[in-house]
Amino acid sequence: MTTQVFINMQVKDLNKSKAFFEALGYTFNAQFTNDDAASLVISDTIYAMLHTPNSMARFLPKGKTASDATRTTEVLIALSFESKDAVNAIFDKAIAAGATECRPTEDHGFMYGRSFNDLDGHIWEVFWMDPAHVQ
Repeated sequence: MTTQVFINMQVKDLNKSKAFFEALGYTFNAQFTNDDAASLVISDTIYAMLHTPNSMARFLPKGKTASDATRTTEVLIALSFESKDAVNAIFDKAIAAGATECRPTEDHGFMYGRSFNDLDGHIWEVFWMDPAHVQ
């Protein structure tokens, strides 16, 4: 069986977050989406569960809270794309949908990357790496 990745993250406004990711071209699995959480389909093996604060709290142990991604960063989410043009396209869609640039573009020749903060401040790294450069 192929390993799947499920990223769980808290969002302030589930409907706005869903609209943001739909503007980037992603879809949601209706079977695991309701008024409290939404299953964002990134690929056949990568998903992000977007949780309202009440939904997220159900999964946290007593005494822990979800971090406010506008103030602290717990993780950086990095997604690879097939070309520099694809990186630019997803980045441009994100900015048009309300994201903000996190860091300036990095171009190392064999690797190209951009990053943005989504509506809740979560950092998304989008990058391309030349497969010929990877051993």
